[in-house]
Amino acid sequence: FFQAEDGIRHQPRSRGLGDVYKRQPVCGSTVTVDIKLKDDRIIEFGQDIKACALGQAAASILGKNIIGLSTTQIKKGREQLYSMLTDTGPIPDPPFEGYEPLRSAKNYHNRHSSIMLTADAVVEAIDQCRLMAPGQKNEGK
Repeated sequence: FFQAEDGIRHQPRSRGLGDVYKRQPVCGSTVTVDIKLKDDRIIEFGQDIKACALGQAAASILGKNIIGLSTTQIKKGREQLYSMLTDTGPIPDPPFEGYEPLRSAKNYHNRHSSIMLTADAVVEAIDQCRLMAPGQKNEGK
């Protein structure tokens, strides 16, 4: 795993068990995220992003803040981001308050999926880790 200064990884996928690839067909944005959990917290994270500026910004915010967060915090942050974009939701709670500038995309519904892409992939990776057989958990030693 590699976590770049900007929170965006530009390396081949890891062979981790919490790997998810997602593509947004409307704009062509893609993301691959790799996570490792221990005690229900993210201990390793990597992402490979090919997206527009809004998608890259959202991925960077997530990438800079995800290490050490609980899966509950991540899922809550994702829901708050979605609510901010699609409803009258407030700016997400710390450490995701950095999403605030993306509020300006609220009226551009075709951009929401690109902004949500990385958060959606991380939640899917979390769910993937939880579905693994007990002997194959993606947890650090």
